[in-house]
Amino acid sequence: MGKGPLHSAFSKFYPELAASLRKLVLYNCRSPRPGEIDGKDYWFRSREEIEAFRKKANFVVLDVRGDLQAADLADAGRSLAAGDLFFEGNPFVGRKLQETLGAKVNLLSFFLSPLSREEILFLKSRNVALPDFLTDVMRRKLLRRTQRQKGILSLKDLENIERRAASAYSELKEAWHSDHIIPNHDGEDSENWDAFYYPVSDARKTLLAFADLIAGKVPALAEKWEEELIT
Repeated sequence: MGKGPLHSAFSKFYPELAASLRKLVLYNCRSPRPGEIDGKDYWFRSREEIEAFRKKANFVVLDVRGDLQAADLADAGRSLAAGDLFFEGNPFVGRKLQETLGAKVNLLSFFLSPLSREEILFLKSRNVALPDFLTDVMRRKLLRRTQRQKGILSLKDLENIERRAASAYSELKEAWHSDHIIPNHDGEDSENWDAFYYPVSDARKTLLAFADLIAGKVPALAEKWEEELIT
């Protein structure tokens, strides 16, 4: 939740720390969203081109919510040889990179969660169905975000929102693999990242926690989850 605006705010307010991290840019078969730049956010290529990467030993290719994403491990290796590497994206891709690169480098992983541990325990104590609750939370956030970007939504937009919202629970089940979980209610739909120049509310707390992690500190906001928390 809020990975894109977090990275932008981090680059803006912590340029020295951000300069030490080179971003690993993945390939993606979907079309760019408003404001996204080829080669900066993703390498946007056709599904057929990315599908062909499966035949190359230096690529990892995964289906992410119906889209194909791929990572060039040779490029990652070159970047790591020159310094620290930063990846932001889907947790399934992140874990695949952990499995592939983990034995070769020191990894620091974190997960931005739309719910805190305390909130999850509260919902479970009330016998709330977490998959349905989380799907609804993400549907609302994605609707607000996409409406801000495009105004009037097409049927394809609504289908994409529903597909992404439906995957939220399975993605949250991946959180326990991360070193740290940062609860963050200000997703990419929130104006708290940039409407007031400085991030405010949860956006600010998340930015400060992330900066601490990159600087080698463990912030009080960071949580560690057990596998059984999300069941």
